[in-house]
Amino acid sequence: MKQYLDMVKYVFENGEETDDRTGVGTISVFGYQNRYDLREGFPILTTKKINLNSLKAELLWFLSGSTNINDLKKIYPTKIWDAWADEDGSLKKIYGLQWMRWNAYDPTSNSPECKMGRIYYINQIENVINSIKTNPNSRRHIVSAWNVAEIDQMNLPCCHVLFQFKVINGFLDLQLYQRSADLALGVPFNITSYSLLLSIIANECGLIPRYFIHSFGDLHIYKNHFDGLKIQLDRVPKKLPKLKITNKSLLNKKGLCNFNMNDIELIDYEYDPWIKFEVAV
Repeated sequence: MKQYLDMVKYVFENGEETDDRTGVGTISVFGYQNRYDLREGFPILTTKKINLNSLKAELLWFLSGSTNINDLKKIYPTKIWDAWADEDGSLKKIYGLQWMRWNAYDPTSNSPECKMGRIYYINQIENVINSIKTNPNSRRHIVSAWNVAEIDQMNLPCCHVLFQFKVINGFLDLQLYQRSADLALGVPFNITSYSLLLSIIANECGLIPRYFIHSFGDLHIYKNHFDGLKIQLDRVPKKLPKLKITNKSLLNKKGLCNFNMNDIELIDYEYDPWIKFEVAV
C-alpha cells in the first residue's frame, strides 16, 4: 500500500530521536493520519508477507473476550502475544476483556453484587452493532479499550485505544485512534485487523465497508527496524486482494464471537518475501 510506504518515508524524514521503555531507541513523530478506501481493495501490505492466519486469530480471540494466549493458540498456534504473557498465559485486562466484558458498577444499586464491586459486564461490540442497526445516525458508535481504572492491570496497556463507526449513505466507515504505534511490526497488523473488523460489522449490519481512517499519537520506528523498512521502500506495491466473508452473524446468542477462521478469506493476495523484525518488549 502506497499510504503505508509514504508514512514510513515521512517518519524517516521527520522523526525525532527518542528514548523509550524498551531501551532499543526510536525515531518518532506525534500525530499522523491515513485513510484507506476498502472499495479499492482490501488493505494489507504487499511489500512483505503478512501472516493472515495470525491476524485473523488475534481478532477472533479479542472478540471471544479472552485475554489468555492459550485460548489464542487454540484458534491458531501463533506466538505474537507470548512476550507479554504471564506464566499461566494471561495478559490480564487487555482488549478482549475491555471490548466484550467491560466491568461496570452502579453505586446506587442495592444488589449483593454491588457489595463485591461488580454489578454487570458491558459488551461494547454487541452494543455498537445494535446501535448501528437501530440508530444509524448516532455519533456515539464508539468502542474504547482505555479503561483508566484498569490500565495498571494490563500486561501491556492497550495501544489502539478507541474506535468509532460512522454510517452514511449506506456505507460504514471506521476511525481508530492509536496512542502508540510500532510502524514496522504493529501498524501493518492494525491496518488489516481493523479493516477486517470494519468489513465484518458492515456485513452484519447490511452496509458497505468504505473508509478505514487510522489516526496516530506516537508513531515510531525502532532503530533495529531501519534496515527492514528500507527494503520495503525499494519494493513496488502490488494490487490489493479482495476480502470474502462467508458468515453473516458476528456474535452468537451469548454475545461472543460466532466466526471461525474459515469464515474469512482473502482472494488473490500477492506479496513480496517476508521480512523479519525483532520485537521490542
